[in-house]
Amino acid sequence: MDVGMNEAQKTVGYMTPEREMLRRIARDFTDKEVLPVANELDPKKEAIPQSLIDQMGELGFFGIVIPEEYGGAGLGAFEYCLVAEELARGWMSVASIIARGNGFYRSIPFEGEERVKRIRLMAQGKYLGALAMSEPEVGSDISSITCRARMEDDHWVITGNKYWCTFADGANFIQVIARTEGDPTKRHAALTGIGIEKPPGELPEGVTGSPIPKIGYHGWKTWELHFENVRVPITKRQKEARGQAFYGMARGLESARAHTAARSIGLAQGALEQAIAYSRERIQFRRPIADFQAIRFKIANMAAEVEAARQLNYSVCARIDSGVSAAKEAAMVKYFAAEMSERVCSDALQVLAGAGYTTDYPVERYWRDARLTKIFEGTSEIMLKIVSDALLGKPSRRSQA
Repeated sequence: MDVGMNEAQKTVGYMTPEREMLRRIARDFTDKEVLPVANELDPKKEAIPQSLIDQMGELGFFGIVIPEEYGGAGLGAFEYCLVAEELARGWMSVASIIARGNGFYRSIPFEGEERVKRIRLMAQGKYLGALAMSEPEVGSDISSITCRARMEDDHWVITGNKYWCTFADGANFIQVIARTEGDPTKRHAALTGIGIEKPPGELPEGVTGSPIPKIGYHGWKTWELHFENVRVPITKRQKEARGQAFYGMARGLESARAHTAARSIGLAQGALEQAIAYSRERIQFRRPIADFQAIRFKIANMAAEVEAARQLNYSVCARIDSGVSAAKEAAMVKYFAAEMSERVCSDALQVLAGAGYTTDYPVERYWRDARLTKIFEGTSEIMLKIVSDALLGKPSRRSQA
């Protein structure tokens, strides 16, 4: 059931015919391919099938923002988030894995033609990345990263621990954010991104780790990793970008947070559709529960919340694609959509009542995954800090007596 935009809305405002066509392709793919796989495999905590990844590659979902000269579509954050929203309506992990292409093509650890070759493969979903940034004691404050990389001859030698590295095993390379300067006054300007290529299905040589037990976000594994004197050839690009990882990550956060908002909206949309369908089918007191005002008003409120978040994200994506700074707005939509998603998914579960608390329906999956959107890519509390600092300035520091 499509409870999104009606026919009259498709060619006005943000939704051009081309975008509507892309949205329809992603929606049809989700209905026919993603939802059945998710409903079967998520309860078993099994991996996203390679065949599904291959199909997404053929549709160009991994290369939406990759420039055309590298085999991508050369589109923007808007189209990227449009596809992500639809995929998340089926399985958030599938909506997330496309970032392993779209968000990683600048990080490929090679030069010249070898780099171009790998970007082209990435646009097809055949060469994907993973990010090792967080650490056991480091979350939002990435300037406190302790994993070290020292230069030895023409190699980096990496030692330290990383946490929350999703897809570390399945990726073709891992982008490690490591401290390459010892000066404690250079907290931000001492971090470098170092790419480590490896065979998919394995961890890099010298890296050990174990999967982190999660309550959701199934379909792939999230790892704790230990690097012990891991040697990586130093590329010219890495030399030139030495000490710039913090600033590069900051520049990419606008699109990343819009992408998280899109995933949140997709989860909520999926839950809303399930609630509508179930309310029409479930008979109580000789009537479908969709006839009862309590259910009708709940669903109406859910739909309003989803659409409000969607339109805000469209606005943020348009701003990003125009090249205007959207740090505050991206934080706003990430916060608003994540909080909305958990509420709407919880309300959908309530509409389904006991049925919603089973794995027979995807609502419980949407609910579990929506909870995560309030944590990754910056917690809701961090988003509020960013927005309040933008509006009010940073808090004053009182002098200590």
